[in-house]
Amino acid sequence: MVRIHFRRRTVLLSALVVLAVAFVAITLGSSRWLRVARVDLTADKLYTLTPGTAQIVGKLRAPLRLTLYFSDHATRDLPQLRSYEQRVSEMLQEMVARSHGRLRLQIVDPVPYSDDEASAEGYGLTPINGGTNGERVFFGLVGSTLPPNAEADADGEEHLPGKTLAIPLFDPSRETFLEYDIAKLLYELDQPSKPRIGLISSLPVQGNPVIGEEPWTVIRQLGQQFEVKTLDASKLKGVDADMQALLVIHPKRLSADALYAIDQYVLRGGHLVVFVDPVAEMDNTPFVDSSGATDDHNSDLQRLFAAWGVLYDPQKVVLDRSRALRIELADNSSANHPAMLGLGQQELNRNDVITASLQRVNVSSTGYFDLAPGATSRLQPLMQTTTDAEVVTSERVRESISNPTGLLDNYKADNAHYVIAARLHGQFPSAFPERAAQAGHLASSGANTEVILVADTDLLSDRLWVSYTQSLLGQPQLSAIANNGDLITNIADNLSGSSALLSIHGRVSSQRPFTRVLALQSAADQKYLAKKQELQRELAVTRNRLSELQPAKTGRGDTVSTEQRTEIEQFLQRQLEINKALREVQHQFNAEIDALGLRLKFINIVLMPSLVILAGLLYGWRRSRHSRRRT
Repeated sequence: MVRIHFRRRTVLLSALVVLAVAFVAITLGSSRWLRVARVDLTADKLYTLTPGTAQIVGKLRAPLRLTLYFSDHATRDLPQLRSYEQRVSEMLQEMVARSHGRLRLQIVDPVPYSDDEASAEGYGLTPINGGTNGERVFFGLVGSTLPPNAEADADGEEHLPGKTLAIPLFDPSRETFLEYDIAKLLYELDQPSKPRIGLISSLPVQGNPVIGEEPWTVIRQLGQQFEVKTLDASKLKGVDADMQALLVIHPKRLSADALYAIDQYVLRGGHLVVFVDPVAEMDNTPFVDSSGATDDHNSDLQRLFAAWGVLYDPQKVVLDRSRALRIELADNSSANHPAMLGLGQQELNRNDVITASLQRVNVSSTGYFDLAPGATSRLQPLMQTTTDAEVVTSERVRESISNPTGLLDNYKADNAHYVIAARLHGQFPSAFPERAAQAGHLASSGANTEVILVADTDLLSDRLWVSYTQSLLGQPQLSAIANNGDLITNIADNLSGSSALLSIHGRVSSQRPFTRVLALQSAADQKYLAKKQELQRELAVTRNRLSELQPAKTGRGDTVSTEQRTEIEQFLQRQLEINKALREVQHQFNAEIDALGLRLKFINIVLMPSLVILAGLLYGWRRSRHSRRRT
């Protein structure tokens, strides 16, 4: 009997050991080989990568190293930032899991005065103040290409040139674009060379080296990140397929061949940005040349716009007196110019990656876009006016150069938003159906072709967004007074990426509000609001009456009659009663919210665990009862 008991015990222990080993093996194996097998149960699929991101991550050419710098020790008292760090790290881990081993992630805590902190600063990460004990907080990402090795050669991996890029700071306010920012970093790291951008312009954006005139600042900024190639519109027959974006600035009198080249580039899926203007103030062409030909300094792509279903009038300018910029006049006075606008966050699309992080964009004598009746394309605004806008002729704007306030005469707002810049989506037909017989001609584009339209060219000029000051060494120093340069860089960044990158749009925030609590707060607020306002009005009347009864207000020195003293005492007593009633109303309001909190705590801490325990006990009792019946 003892031997049988011993054998059973031995078998049981052996089985437990085998199960423990199997559990460890399965856990390690699943973490190594089954990392992609995850289930996202969140309502908005926060942890599921978009198809565009999955495509970028899954098709990386060569291994990349990602280093997430997060000041863990310095953020002990910053729970919101720590929560967002978890969100960022989880997204990075999901990308690593889907990268087939080509992404390697490291998380570093750059403690003060350490080599890691120096490394974070060296990579250009932006520290923020306010950490524990006043420490600086780093929260950014550095990505770099890995050097080639023999193992990579054996796997047939490409060798990318050494490159390091960074996201200086993960700002929680940009959480909706978190996935796009990281995917963009990976895409740029995975490119062997700078993206190529074509430029067609009738404005002197490249400056004039002969007279020492430098290119406009926006062009110099683009040259730092892209290979910008100027195309001669007079000789243009086609746009190279490897041109990842094409900027057309102030197109004037383009030849049919140039328009056809742009048309076919768009239909092939090329990324086009068009800047047109009803009054291009930087256009230095004479209004009347020596042969008597006139030039109104406006521009248009009328034939292409008509094919795409876009309405644009090169003779109309949008005014907006509520966003007018204040300018200096020739007589040293200043005035608000309703044709020169400072567009703020309310006029910029906060849900588009191009304009989401911008604070202000200055424009001047701008036009506007709309869709033609029956158009199948879609216009997604990037910048628009307020409803306090009015449309006038471009001639009137040109005539008001010396007196901009004259534009406010007989001003009548149209109570409508006018679209100044937009994304145009749709399936576009060719504007040149008569060339269908030409080799390689495309009759229409894909189903979701995109073009970006901007109805102003002056926003590109330095005078609207750049301020120059002298440094200590006497060198000119540039400072931005608006985000015009960032706007152009964002457009080029966005369009020069792959179609996969363009498909990644803003996601919802991971912050989930307590809708039930907010609803109860709103209901309680409405319930007590009327009583609270009534008491506040009575309190104001009481205070006014008291001030009238004060001795200084009687007009008879400091003497106060017995009746007045009695009335003052009555009003003082009433003031105390009203204040007490207001406190009681606020107390009742808070009591309902507190009661909700207690109910939620009771449900989460007492009721739900009790139900789970009760269900377990009931299940165990039924099982033991069933076992006793069988024996």
